[in-house]
Amino acid sequence: MDLAWEQVVVDCADPAALGRWWAEALGWVVIDEDPEEFEIRPAADRLPGLLFIRVPEAKTVKNRLHLDFRPADRDAEVDRLLGLGARLADVGQGDQTWRVLADPEGNEFCVLSSRKTA
Repeated sequence: MDLAWEQVVVDCADPAALGRWWAEALGWVVIDEDPEEFEIRPAADRLPGLLFIRVPEAKTVKNRLHLDFRPADRDAEVDRLLGLGARLADVGQGDQTWRVLADPEGNEFCVLSSRKTA
């Protein structure tokens, strides 16, 4: 099989604004700054990337697919992301070792417990 994961596509109202937010949150680089299709990647030659596409409808329900991130320090990373404009989100998760956040357009993602050090 010759199948490579290219990117995750994120529907949104403002691709450039949301793409720039995620680029800053992840420390990724901007590949394409088209206002209708804004793409970021970990590095210019690394995949997968995130592609932000303008759609006319607003987000109305919980995402069926979301991203999980495992930081070195969960609480510090949650604080940093909140400072960038993320917000805490409740999707019915209860008390867990991870925190659910939402980006500026309401797309949920998880910040998992801190990485274990050897």
